[in-house]
Amino acid sequence: MEGGLEADGGRTVQWSSVFAGALAAGAMSFILIGFGVAVGLGVSSASPTWRDSSAALALLSGLYLIIQAIISFGFGGYIAGRTTRPVPALTTIEDDAERRDGLHGLTSWALAVLFGAAILAMLGASAIDRSPMRSSASNTSAAEPLLSYELDKLFRATRRPPNTDIREVRAEAGRILMTSSSHNGVSTDDRVYLIQQVAGLTGLAAPDSERRVDAVIADAKTAINRARRNSIIVAFSVAAATLIGAVVAWAAAVAGGRHRDGAPLPNWMASSNRFHRTPRAMPVP
Repeated sequence: MEGGLEADGGRTVQWSSVFAGALAAGAMSFILIGFGVAVGLGVSSASPTWRDSSAALALLSGLYLIIQAIISFGFGGYIAGRTTRPVPALTTIEDDAERRDGLHGLTSWALAVLFGAAILAMLGASAIDRSPMRSSASNTSAAEPLLSYELDKLFRATRRPPNTDIREVRAEAGRILMTSSSHNGVSTDDRVYLIQQVAGLTGLAAPDSERRVDAVIADAKTAINRARRNSIIVAFSVAAATLIGAVVAWAAAVAGGRHRDGAPLPNWMASSNRFHRTPRAMPVP
């Protein structure tokens, strides 16, 4: 009966170790992602300076996302495995002990992913609450953040009467420009309408307004395609980083459990033991 209880205890999840691993993974991920954004490895940045990011930069940012996931989840999984208390019934069964430690690392990975998703959801909700679309939905459109520069260039005028409100016109033009990346592109009626709006608000002649509208439509299509490409790269990078992180967390937890049970540490970790050596006794005169 006692042996059965010990065997059941081997399957019990030690949540303190799981939480420790998840917090360690989250903290390391926060540091690495913050560093990546600071040095320019963030394809999801909303800054206008990212509009001209190349495909190589997007791929490099995705690779960095995978690398930081390997480091973060590896660190968290190792902490989870190293802090898990060993079960006497499993000390002689290596496969069961490793499976138990690996499950602790995998659980800490899942908890860290859920924490990160919850934080992103809260940040997204707060951003929506602060968005001008909630206060004046008729004066803005989904195209405004993405095509703000194209809309500025479309309605740029050297002289304009003071207190002229063109927010509704910009919103309508933005919705029209969003169709530039569709299969049929901007329709003829919409193109003529934009030419009329530009001519009326900027004072340009009809031929100049037509050239400006055609140039902005081409620029808008390029910007939308670039944003779509970067979004696909980010999606694949996040999925790959998350799945690879699960494997790394399992392996790191198994390694942490082995080191906890007395297996030799790697050279770079064992070298730190020199700072914890027992001092020699002073000779008695």
